[in-house]
Amino acid sequence: MPIFGAHMSIAGGYYKAVNAAAEESMGCVQLFTKNNNQWRAKDITDKEVKLFKDALAEKKVGYPLSHASYLINMGSPKTELWEKSRDAMIVELQRADQLGIPYVVVHPGAYVDSSEEEGIAAVIKALDEVIAATADLDSICLLETTAGQGSCLGHKFEHIAAMLDGVKKKDRVAVCLDTCHIFAAGYPLGTKKEYEETWKQFEDLIGVDKLKAIHLNDSKKPLGSRVDRHEHIGQGCLGEEPFRLLLNDARFKQMPMYLETPKGEEEGETYDSRNIATLRRLLKS
Repeated sequence: MPIFGAHMSIAGGYYKAVNAAAEESMGCVQLFTKNNNQWRAKDITDKEVKLFKDALAEKKVGYPLSHASYLINMGSPKTELWEKSRDAMIVELQRADQLGIPYVVVHPGAYVDSSEEEGIAAVIKALDEVIAATADLDSICLLETTAGQGSCLGHKFEHIAAMLDGVKKKDRVAVCLDTCHIFAAGYPLGTKKEYEETWKQFEDLIGVDKLKAIHLNDSKKPLGSRVDRHEHIGQGCLGEEPFRLLLNDARFKQMPMYLETPKGEEEGETYDSRNIATLRRLLKS
């Protein structure tokens, strides 16, 4: 069966994210390795690494996934921001490697006032330099599918395919698919036919073998809105059916899947707990 988890806070230490995931009976966890809205980061201590790894082993939480800073824009036409983004991505991979995290999810970037083609070329160049600078590491970049707000790249499977095809070291780059994002980008999932057609496009252009993680999010906005707003599972414009189809798809029976749905609590129950319960119900249906 798929492995369910969520993005968890690292407030108080990386191990706290693992403990929080375990408290919700999750099998995997996603986290930031630094403040996601700042360029600079404190060094990770040996003690922090040990606490994190010990927590993963003790709590039996696997598939730790790092999410890169939202400031990173490898598609930027502005040299200063592009270089800053490249350097920040190198640090993201180094930090993940230090913590024993195999994958780092990153939004490809935005081309701003250039073009899609120039933006994609900029992302490829950045990835090549990032990979060359981290040749001694095992951590892999996961390009995330996006909703396509503004000039953000990654809302077409063709964008991701071009990036994967363009990089020199293809074994260091793979994909993370976000259900809310692809729906908002215009890929329908509501019926079995739509679901199968969308996944056929993904398979033909990218390949399911390149998919290493899935973000499970419903969408507050309708199909093709190009607006990235996450909603609780089954309570948004996607509804329950796409998730039922996904969770029962034999291709993804061992896939780690991470919630990025709104946080909170109601009547003594966390929203994460409710969303996980919904997923488990849909898995059995």
